[in-house]
Amino acid sequence: MERLNYPEIVQKILENHAKNPSNNQTEVKLLFDTERDRYQVINIGWQDLTRIFGCIIYVEIKDGKIWIERDGTEIGVANELVEAGVPKQDIVLAFKAPYKRKFTDFAAS
Repeated sequence: MERLNYPEIVQKILENHAKNPSNNQTEVKLLFDTERDRYQVINIGWQDLTRIFGCIIYVEIKDGKIWIERDGTEIGVANELVEAGVPKQDIVLAFKAPYKRKFTDFAAS
């Protein structure tokens, strides 16, 4: 069986999130470090007089697994990865404490 191209899948999912910004006063930017397999979606700009700068999604691919370090979406990046064909045992919910990960349907590490 052919191995899925995890970087390509992650990039496509994150690109979809950048297409539909929730706030038109700020910009959604993609930061892809393909050499180190680090992928990020950030929100940047101004909302009235308040500076906005925050990470929406941060994902790393390490040792053949997709580590979701930050997920500020409603649907959940892990669910989107599963829909794209990524097995749950290759997805780590790194934003959860290590002792809690074993209680999820996803990889513990």
